[in-house]
Amino acid sequence: MAVITHQLTLSLPAHEKYEIGSQLRRASQSIKDNIVEGYGRRRYKNEFVRFLIFAHASLLETRSQLEMVNELYSTPKSIELIIKYDELGKMINSFQNYVQNQWDTSHNKPPKANNL
Repeated sequence: MAVITHQLTLSLPAHEKYEIGSQLRRASQSIKDNIVEGYGRRRYKNEFVRFLIFAHASLLETRSQLEMVNELYSTPKSIELIIKYDELGKMINSFQNYVQNQWDTSHNKPPKANNL
């Protein structure tokens, strides 16, 4: 979705590519980056949850920027993306709840070093 959002921003008027377009690109990329960084810290449940919260916050920022684009330029792609980001928000929220309540960190520990 970040790629599609990026492509949408490139179709905006030139002055918007560097204003709202830049902010929208950064926010949409931040969603996936925070999920990935949180997964990298998955052995620490609280850290993982924290980054999922950041991802959801970036999603809300992305959605807000898309609403602005839609208000200004009425693009069908922005409406489609808003709907998809709403679905993604529900998935992130469900995953965050799963990690908070059911994530088992015992399987995510590094293997013991061999005694050489």
